[in-house]
Amino acid sequence: MAKGAVWMVLFKFTERGLGLISTIILARLLLPADFGLIAMAVSIIAVLELLNSFGFDTVLIQNPDANRSHYDTAWTFNVIFGTASSLILFLLASPAAAFYDEPRLEMVIDFLAIGTFIQGLGNVGVVAFRKELEFNKEFKFLVAKKLISFCITVPLAFILKNYWALVIGMLAGKSAGMALSYLVHPYRPRFSLAARHELFQFSKWLLLNNLLFFLRFRSAHFIIGKTAGTHALGLYTIAYEISNLPTTELIAPINRAVYPGYAKMSADKASLRQSFLNVIAIITLFALPAGTGIAAIASPLVEVVLGTKWMDAVPLIQILAFFGILTAIQTNTGYIYLALGRPRVTTLLSGLSVLLLIPFLLWLTSRNGAIGAAWAYLVTALVMTPPNFIFIMRQLGIKLEHLLSILWRPISATLAMFLIVNQTVEFLSFLPDNFRALAQLAAGIVAGGVSYSVILLVLWFVSSKPVGAERMLLDKLLPRIPVFSRLGK
Repeated sequence: MAKGAVWMVLFKFTERGLGLISTIILARLLLPADFGLIAMAVSIIAVLELLNSFGFDTVLIQNPDANRSHYDTAWTFNVIFGTASSLILFLLASPAAAFYDEPRLEMVIDFLAIGTFIQGLGNVGVVAFRKELEFNKEFKFLVAKKLISFCITVPLAFILKNYWALVIGMLAGKSAGMALSYLVHPYRPRFSLAARHELFQFSKWLLLNNLLFFLRFRSAHFIIGKTAGTHALGLYTIAYEISNLPTTELIAPINRAVYPGYAKMSADKASLRQSFLNVIAIITLFALPAGTGIAAIASPLVEVVLGTKWMDAVPLIQILAFFGILTAIQTNTGYIYLALGRPRVTTLLSGLSVLLLIPFLLWLTSRNGAIGAAWAYLVTALVMTPPNFIFIMRQLGIKLEHLLSILWRPISATLAMFLIVNQTVEFLSFLPDNFRALAQLAAGIVAGGVSYSVILLVLWFVSSKPVGAERMLLDKLLPRIPVFSRLGK
């Protein structure tokens, strides 16, 4: 699992690096309303893509006896649902434009509907990369898709200087993904429904989970778009991307990599428990300081990276950064339930979260716009975190002291880091405007990285260097640096 996680983290760093560069360039060339328009279209499309959200790839990985009939059936359903989704999107384009009172939306949805159809044709054989733990092959496949989209979107942004650069780039990315899936894997699917009963027995819960996931993370787009317009939705979309970049976006590949390993050890609860604790330790070690750091330097970050026209996104980034932290440290629990063949537990927790979130969203967004939506997500995450961990601790037999023993050091180091970064940024506020933001950003990043690392290591030493994330980091990621090798001994 460790090698798989490294490959997936490497991919995510590459993907998000390209994505960040792309976002910076596009934010400089386009307006918040352009991003808001695309977010509206993507939200509409996401509703229809729920038809294709049975999570067949997860079923294929979880089932150790999956054979050709399972793969062929999964591919057949992907084609059917992709085709149906694209046809319905064409029919919904005009009503959606009328709902948002945004005429440009109709043609955007028409074009992106083509991408939905193309995506459904992709080769299901690439799922075997994860199932067989061949993460290096999946890394190359995923990076190639991202590079093609990047190389098309950015030049078009310079030429067109409007939202069509985003539309064409998204369509190109889906087309490239479909074509590459057949180039990188020799599997050639055939139409079949032979294994439909076995797939749906497990995936019906995944469909419900995906529906709840959609309601949790896409509801804000509909509500903000309808009540506040494309400008506010554009600010929220970019704020969410920036704020969650170092947390859920970079933690996702770790979860993606460890799930096949969880599935293989599902019968050994002791090993599963220890693996889960190791993964949570690593996630906490990185997610806490990364998300908190983003919140602390949000103002100079936006001013330097995105430009002054995006300054209204600062409070959104700060609120959503803490939401991203809470989300990141909980995401791994769902993979445990999937590995154990108990997706209904994830469905229950997600359902409770949605029942709490939607009323908050409607109320707070109507009163405070996009900022209200951000607060709704943060409050919901705060309320749902304790029951989520109570469920998983009971399932795996984890005691509270075991969990706290791996969390208290990164939490303490992060709180200290936050105070230091805040003071650093505030101290440099006297500098001239043409230099201030850049100096604050650079000093904040350095102060945060150094203070967190030093304080964390000091706490680890004071605790007699216990086995945990710190030791794993020193032993596996820094073995060739003499000073760190000596620290771990």
